[in-house]
Amino acid sequence: MTDLPPGWEYATLGEIAETSLGKMLDRGKGTGRHLRPYLRNVNVQWGRIDVSDVLRMDIPPEQQERYRIRSGDLLVCEGGDIGRCAIWHGDGGYMAFQKALHRVRPLGGIDSRYLRLFLEHLSVSGKLAAFATGSTIKHLPQEQLRKLAIPLPPLAEQHRIIAALTDTIDHYHRGSTALEVVGSRSDLLWRSRLRQLRYEASASGGAVYRLGDVADTSLGKMLDAGKSFGVETPYLRNINVRWRRVDLSEVSTVPLGDEERRKFALRSGDLLVCEGGEPGRCAIWRGPDGMTFQKALHRVRVRPGVIVEWLALMVEEAVRSKRTMHLQTGSTIKHISQEKIRQLEVVIPDIETQLGLVRQWDVFESSVNALNQMRGRAVRQGEALQNSLLAEAFAGRLVPQDPDDEPAAELLARIRAERSATIPKQRTRARRTPKELAAPPTRVTGDDYQQETLPL
Repeated sequence: MTDLPPGWEYATLGEIAETSLGKMLDRGKGTGRHLRPYLRNVNVQWGRIDVSDVLRMDIPPEQQERYRIRSGDLLVCEGGDIGRCAIWHGDGGYMAFQKALHRVRPLGGIDSRYLRLFLEHLSVSGKLAAFATGSTIKHLPQEQLRKLAIPLPPLAEQHRIIAALTDTIDHYHRGSTALEVVGSRSDLLWRSRLRQLRYEASASGGAVYRLGDVADTSLGKMLDAGKSFGVETPYLRNINVRWRRVDLSEVSTVPLGDEERRKFALRSGDLLVCEGGEPGRCAIWRGPDGMTFQKALHRVRVRPGVIVEWLALMVEEAVRSKRTMHLQTGSTIKHISQEKIRQLEVVIPDIETQLGLVRQWDVFESSVNALNQMRGRAVRQGEALQNSLLAEAFAGRLVPQDPDDEPAAELLARIRAERSATIPKQRTRARRTPKELAAPPTRVTGDDYQQETLPL
């Protein structure tokens, strides 16, 4: 760990705050008589709590205080975007929290806002990932949360840091939200323009054809390492085909004989359409000869009278408008077979109209791409500024130190003393009355310590 300024100390989160996980949702145990509102992971965003969609669950009266959120509590996501957190500023009404959230209550007058900002610093700097568990879906267990080392300044300096950071970080999050809105509206505009192209093509006398009527289609090579032989030949997979571009950053090879290389060869101008993954995602191959393609891709070669750029737009329009859903098969992983892709309906106007509409699209696409590039630069610049400010703050370089401040060591000593004085006494087992002894036996079940009656 780096050196801290005078008056600062390191402490684990478990030393300076009480933490607990929320209530596990178990509909099978609910009676419906004690429904109470509760917050989920999705309600907790960076620096704010979204109460536009709050659910209710059954919480018995004896458990309600255990899962109550008080004003000033810090709520931290246990999964998803681990560490994402916000402070609850309730109006005094009852609110609980689900097990996917940690409730953090600072001790000794430590400000929740300071801990929230520090967790954001750990997240944006990538340091929080070291405390996560899980290979695919990451989680931040309570034990790991309590191990987080917190650089703790004097209370007065905590307040100066909060004052210096809060407005800036809040502005950053509002800006990030606005940029997300720009991105979503850009997507809506994109889909709207594709639909407009289809309408203009129809209005210009375009007829509806099935794709199999205007192009030849075929699936690529089925890979079987044990049966493949010949010259190592590059081939494209589903992941290489993105929307409107072919990604050549990771191209594999497979041994192919002369006949297979001819059969599965790509020509410049071939349209590649994903068979699975995101069925229908497509791009035009503009590369040199010598590339082949895997069975997870359809190769579409237009016939005379059709421009491949126009056909690519019509395929994308169908996918974006969800007009390919009825062609997909598979309950979990969706696919579009060769038979189905040939049934896809596209509007084909005359050549001159196709060329004109493609030119219009090129101008539109250039404008949207420029907007998205500007948005991307703004996002990166905002993230860099956020990271820099937070790093300076928690290294003690953002605001000046005051030698008259009470050192953090004294604050920690006071917290330890208060915690030692409030350690609960071990419960003693109460003697049961004859009436209690005669009652049916019970057993404790589940994480919520509810009893169920056993048969006599």
